[in-house]
Amino acid sequence: MPEQKVVDIDYLLLEAPRERKFITGAQAMAEAVKRANVDMAIAYPITPQSEVMHLVGDLYAQGYLKDYYRAEEEYGTMSAIAGASRAGVRVFTATSGPGLLRGIEAIASWPGHRVPAVLGVLTRVVNAPLSIQPDNIELAYLLHSGIILLHAENQQDVFDMTLAAFAISEMVDVYIPVAVATEGFFVTHAKGYVNMTPEDMKLPPRDPYKAPVPVTDCEVPPARIQRDAPVQKSNFMSYLIHAVWQQEVWASNMRAMKYIYKYLGGPIEVVNPDADVFVVASGCAAAQGREAVRYAQQEGLNVGLVKIKSIRPFPAKEVREALKNAKAAIIPEHNIEGWLSKEVKAAIPNSGIVTDGPRVYGGMTLPVELIMEEIYKSLGIKKEKKVVI
Repeated sequence: MPEQKVVDIDYLLLEAPRERKFITGAQAMAEAVKRANVDMAIAYPITPQSEVMHLVGDLYAQGYLKDYYRAEEEYGTMSAIAGASRAGVRVFTATSGPGLLRGIEAIASWPGHRVPAVLGVLTRVVNAPLSIQPDNIELAYLLHSGIILLHAENQQDVFDMTLAAFAISEMVDVYIPVAVATEGFFVTHAKGYVNMTPEDMKLPPRDPYKAPVPVTDCEVPPARIQRDAPVQKSNFMSYLIHAVWQQEVWASNMRAMKYIYKYLGGPIEVVNPDADVFVVASGCAAAQGREAVRYAQQEGLNVGLVKIKSIRPFPAKEVREALKNAKAAIIPEHNIEGWLSKEVKAAIPNSGIVTDGPRVYGGMTLPVELIMEEIYKSLGIKKEKKVVI
């Protein structure tokens, strides 16, 4: 096994020296796993996630993980991850698009079973017609599952969020799964600069006995939840138990916010807080929004950016504060549904300022020009379109 020394969580995430590397998003996620002292990873291939789990398999071969195998399909992967986690080990897996949907029945049970797993979601089109291109409509299916959902703009975010996810998920007052999402290909297969912690340092091992639910071991049999006699014999008891537990899962989700502040600098990033017009975006749409803000400022326009890093828990208070004096909020997205736009509208009292889109989907890129068109409209600026003959 490679020589790695265990260091304090806060030291590794906040203080350890960093070395700059030029790597893909898939490599960034695997590098975070290398430093996370992961016990077990279970894989099932699907584009564009496959490279992540191939690289994690290489880590297993090098001795960084105790166990790794390929499952029979996605539902089996996510079920096995839950079983391994309940046995007390630190676990990781990743998926994409249709793979997420095939495994979502099991994934949706993770928060309720207090499974502190980390899930990489490398987003892509959900099939029909067949496509393997980037789109993030699948994240809409995770919004109400109870899982903590972080959305990475770039390769640096992928590394930081994945490493932090292991720490956040196992905090005793949280103890629910964390999904780290980013757009497939645009980030997973493209290279960017990433400042990484030393590879000879790793997180402390998971202590399954510091948990809000008992770990399954030789002394504690598997928990019996829905099938216990009081639940089956009394509708009132069944409703009460489930209601209270769901409240606790969502309270745990909200309690993660303080650790998002601690380890990721907060759930949002604001550029030019006194702007008249804001581009509000998450994931790689935030990168395009950042470019649009740069273009607009070069033209002397008072435009800013609100980058949303945490989708769950959603930073409603922070978004309200950022947009309280805005004249317009433009929300570019890589999906047809506009799930982020809906979240923002629900969070602010002045929802009439929101422009839905621009949106691209099915694998299309998001040209900065599309965002600029909406900025001009919001400021009442008419631009002549040049036609090249």
